[in-house]
Amino acid sequence: MAAGMRSARARIGWADGALDLGIDVEEDGTARLARLAAGGPEPEPLTGLPLVDVIIAGAGRSWSGSRYAESVVGHRLRYARHEEHADSPWRQLRVELEDPVTGLRAEVIYQVLEGCGALRSWVCLTNDGARPVTVESVTSLLAGALPVQPGDQGLADCDVLWADSDWLAEGRWQRRALRDALPDIDGRVPRANPRGRFGLTSEGSWSSGAYLPMGAVVNRRTGQAWAWQIEHNGAWHWQVGEFTARHGEDGPPSEEHGPPSREAGPPGENVRGAYLALLGPTDSEHQWRLPLAPGASFTTVPVAVAVSDEGFEGAIARLTACRRAVRRPHEDHRRLPVIFNDYMNTLNGDPTTERLLPLIGAAARVGAEYFCIDAGWYADTGEGWWDSVGRWKPSSTRFPNGIAEVLDRIRAEGMVPGLWLEPEVVGVRSPVADQLPPEAFFARGGERVVEHGRYHLDLRHPEAVKHLDEVVDFLVGDLGVGYLKLDYNVNAGPGTDTGGLSAGAGLLEHNRAHLQWLDRVLDRHPGLTIENCGSGGMRMDYAMLSHFQLQSTSDQQDHLRYAVIAAAAPAAMAPEQAAVWAYPQPGFTDDEIAFTLCSAMLGRIHLSGHIDQMSTQQRALVAEAVEVYKGIRADLARAVPFWPLGLPGWTDSRVALGMRTPGVTYLVAWRRGPLDGSGQHANPAVITLPVRHLDGVAATPEVLYPGDARAEVRWEPAAGALAVVLPRTPSACLIQLRANRAKAS
Repeated sequence: MAAGMRSARARIGWADGALDLGIDVEEDGTARLARLAAGGPEPEPLTGLPLVDVIIAGAGRSWSGSRYAESVVGHRLRYARHEEHADSPWRQLRVELEDPVTGLRAEVIYQVLEGCGALRSWVCLTNDGARPVTVESVTSLLAGALPVQPGDQGLADCDVLWADSDWLAEGRWQRRALRDALPDIDGRVPRANPRGRFGLTSEGSWSSGAYLPMGAVVNRRTGQAWAWQIEHNGAWHWQVGEFTARHGEDGPPSEEHGPPSREAGPPGENVRGAYLALLGPTDSEHQWRLPLAPGASFTTVPVAVAVSDEGFEGAIARLTACRRAVRRPHEDHRRLPVIFNDYMNTLNGDPTTERLLPLIGAAARVGAEYFCIDAGWYADTGEGWWDSVGRWKPSSTRFPNGIAEVLDRIRAEGMVPGLWLEPEVVGVRSPVADQLPPEAFFARGGERVVEHGRYHLDLRHPEAVKHLDEVVDFLVGDLGVGYLKLDYNVNAGPGTDTGGLSAGAGLLEHNRAHLQWLDRVLDRHPGLTIENCGSGGMRMDYAMLSHFQLQSTSDQQDHLRYAVIAAAAPAAMAPEQAAVWAYPQPGFTDDEIAFTLCSAMLGRIHLSGHIDQMSTQQRALVAEAVEVYKGIRADLARAVPFWPLGLPGWTDSRVALGMRTPGVTYLVAWRRGPLDGSGQHANPAVITLPVRHLDGVAATPEVLYPGDARAEVRWEPAAGALAVVLPRTPSACLIQLRANRAKAS
């Protein structure tokens, strides 16, 4: 298609068998995303929404409400040109749009992972006009092509899924009928355009402090599904909504009359569709607004969408492939070493040489490959260190012969030493708070932001960056640390207005500077492994996880509750990045030891607990789990998750997680028992686990762990199900299911 095409309707995009991307350019130059699907027959075309929604000061929405689908500027944008290029495994389509009124130019970038059914999207907005423009929101993706069939019953077939998240209770997936979330309001007003939407918004600087930055819509009838993520380590918003449109109706809305669906008269009849809008920070939700001078540009945060005809699990499998493709290459993603960390239910931030040495020996004997000293190593014995952190120098009272003695012992035992660090904060009592200039810290209204006894560094400032570079280079270069656990235990609120920006704009610039700092750290220290932690999982996003190697899934100290968090974690991240605490204790029964270890065995083992005080038999049970894990971890690095019992509920007495590879399937079944004191009556010993991808296939099941016949398994090929018998509560087991060559008769 010629760059200046205006006269003929045209379709641009591509199809590769896993994903069809189609953008219609109307006769007047309006460009609309008309198709984003996993192949299959195309429904009757529906005049949808523009490719991007842009709200600016002085030109808001054409239909009043809080939806990011009806902006005046967005509907005014006209196609200018497009270009494509391929850089395996990615193909990229860049569509350029222009606003004839303001001179704003929007470059909408679609990046498709070939053959995997996943797409990333972002927008670059440039002011080519003569006057400044204040931008209040820009969508990273606007798509009016959700898997909802046109017609009155379309939304009734669909569910919207999202995950609530909280400290100690991360990733609690919820499901709601889309028609319930978006109630039918136009029974007697056939051409009414809805104002409602269902949406989620992050809060402050924790990207997953209230919800995971992702969601899904699944069509129960057809199996079509979209799953999405917002790849940002700060503020975000997503929403789904219903809109009405007319077959064959062209042209933008007018500022007087609103979207096309509001206009009366022919041609065609009204039909309904559903849209998805994915955004980073906005003015209404996050105090983000950005003056854009002539010639200046702004790029939105990237987002990703996976499409599938195999329901939620199919979409998550494709999103998992996208997650693996976007992250920085690192050997940890292939090796999956076992990490011992001294914190959880063990030293709890109070390490000393005397306490650490026995743990180091015990960790090595059970097979750990990394040993991380968690919080407290920088504070003198008895010191309340929470509001004095910032120097990050080893304590002399905790380590009388120096911390090098402990680090050397870790290396002598054949493990890589690691340390905990919370780089973005400085305690209000820390000398660093006075050594750095005021502009190196978050501030609002001329006052430093203080949260829970800490100031927050602003990594836009060179002195803040220099300070952290010196800290990391000392720990890694001088002390020889090979693993850093980077924590983030405060929520800094809407951001910082230092530099004359809105608070939300300051936070976004800091977020991006933080990622640049991480890249430079790994450039200088390519062998360093870094764990992302934010009070557990309070900053669990693929801006961070495209740089970090591991993600702490929770700070949950109850092994029974942790099973649910562990089972749900692979929906939020690649399984080989999901670090799960496994903290067996000397006072545990053998069943409890196996239970907590099983929680980590389809992700990353974050071993802890007083294993130095265990009996020989107990330590053997721990060592057995580690040995079994090392035998399957190469498969986990390429596996995709599934949930035989559905996504786990917070109080479910039975929980299951599966990992599927081309050659073998692994499953963990947990029998927790009721957590509400209601007794055992609803918790039978037999757990039936459907394994749909092996329907009718002869397969051999084997309990890999624990290996003392605590569990019994039986494969039923005709039903495509695995029967697991766990006679005691609580208990758990890891199962391997390997398909035989021949089909079952």
